Amino acid sequence: MLATLIRLTGDFQFAEDALHDAIVVALEKWPSTGTPPNPAGWLTTTARRRALDRIRREGKRTAKEAEAMRLLDVEPVDPPDGRDDRLRLLFTSCHPALNLESRVALALRTIGGLTTEEIARAFLVTTPTMGQRISRAKKKIATAHIPYRVPDDHELPDRLPAVLAAVYLIFTTGHHAAAGRLDSRVDLAGEAIRLARLLAELMPDVDECAGLLALVLATGARQAARVDNQGDLVLLDEQDRSRWDHEAIAEAEAIVAERLRRGAQGPYVLQAAIACAHGTAPTAADTDWQLIAALYRRLEAVLPTPVVRVNRAVAEAQAGGPAAGLAVLDSVEGAAGWHLYWSARAAFLTQLDRTVEAADAYRVALGCDMNDSDRSFIESRLAALATND
Repeated sequence: MLATLIRLTGDFQFAEDALHDAIVVALEKWPSTGTPPNPAGWLTTTARRRALDRIRREGKRTAKEAEAMRLLDVEPVDPPDGRDDRLRLLFTSCHPALNLESRVALALRTIGGLTTEEIARAFLVTTPTMGQRISRAKKKIATAHIPYRVPDDHELPDRLPAVLAAVYLIFTTGHHAAAGRLDSRVDLAGEAIRLARLLAELMPDVDECAGLLALVLATGARQAARVDNQGDLVLLDEQDRSRWDHEAIAEAEAIVAERLRRGAQGPYVLQAAIACAHGTAPTAADTDWQLIAALYRRLEAVLPTPVVRVNRAVAEAQAGGPAAGLAVLDSVEGAAGWHLYWSARAAFLTQLDRTVEAADAYRVALGCDMNDSDRSFIESRLAALATND
């Protein structure tokens, strides 16, 4: 709905305000009148009327507002499925006139619907700082008259990295929520999968678009088994694999196999290959950790981030023992504020019978930001160490 309204009004903030107005009207009316048969159509129509009213009230209009008014008057009441509008919004948010972080942040805000606080956590900055960054990005799009469209083929390379990063961040926020239960934002994961599929359809020959689709399919396939009924984390090797979406895993595996045959070695293709290696193992014991560790080494060569290195450490520990994993962690920089770095370190130290150091690592992890499921898991592991002592 927001994407459609931005296309009609040509203004991010104006469209957001109109949609918010419509939501307020719905909250006031629907409890007494009932939810309409087509809630999305109702909200879009109401938001469009609110936008028209606001333009009329302002009296003298700019050429841009006059064009918006014309579009608002002639556009059909019920928008289509929004496919083209979502792509337009995604690529407009990721225009190269904006810096990379602003592109991804704006896409997360408008397409993913993430709150400013959630985006700030993802970038490890304060909420006011992120709010200012997003506001500046919206203003720059307006003042620079950045067109609201899917770019031509020759323009795609400049925008694609930010677009892929935004969609993947939307997915990871949904797959592993920053606050509350780990699965409290699964709606975002579903939206990211839809966006990844749209990108793969738009650019079928681009390996990394296919890789991103395979990655979110194979990773998202495990969603139903990742927490128990109490919302507590279930580790990968303890999950009920009958609850995994094996059709999604098979689709991802076919995509990855085709792209690897073509020689693709991009970060999304490699991450998808890792996710498929997990997904196709009938049991945890059947997991090919040697292959996964090798894939992580190749991934680290093209994407040398702290997150990749920590995950590689876990794979190396599974393939060669906890000392091997700890050696990789010792070389990681920039992950001191990430609880999963410390929990991985604690797990390796526990396996090496260095329980005092392991307990210290768990305590450091508990001082980091995390969701409730992760916190409960780490607290239980720390308690188990104390019991064993």
